Amino acid sequence: MTGDAEEGVGARRAVFLDRDGVLNRAVVLDGKPHPPANMDELEILPGVAQACDALHKAGFLLIAVTNQPDVARGTQQREVVEEINQVLQTCLLLDDVRVCYHDDADCCPCRKPEPGLLFSVAHDWGIDLSASFIIGDRWKDIEAGRRAGCKTIFVDYGYAEREPDNPGHRVGALTEAADWILELLMAEGT
Repeated sequence: MTGDAEEGVGARRAVFLDRDGVLNRAVVLDGKPHPPANMDELEILPGVAQACDALHKAGFLLIAVTNQPDVARGTQQREVVEEINQVLQTCLLLDDVRVCYHDDADCCPCRKPEPGLLFSVAHDWGIDLSASFIIGDRWKDIEAGRRAGCKTIFVDYGYAEREPDNPGHRVGALTEAADWILELLMAEGT
């Protein structure tokens, strides 16, 4: 990023949203979350549409950022991921959906916890990362947000896996995260 957007002058605010577990229900197996395998398993979580609408009306861009390594692993078809993303983008009025299809071994700079996906979106949309939020249900989401300079909100489902280190805020659902963000805006008077 260069110029005004980099310095936050005239730049836009965004809420970056992990997909599975934040927007739609994750399929939890042995205490670990997985994406829906097909359209039949896709279920938008309760209150998500209203939370997205409230954040959008408050002036935030809504950008889904998701790791989908099952494509690289050969256990998911890219077309299914894209179909799910299209449904979510349409139903939730998301401004953009960005995906990293790589697995950990690929060392992709866009694969969360790396912040490359957030940097790319910020560049393309003129987003001030320091005035933006990331909401995720896994440590990789929170770490990517921290590395990018965003405020972080962890949706804690008690998965049987590593928790994030010191998330900025901890909630039980996107609806609580949206309420917290809107309260912060009111307190700031913006």
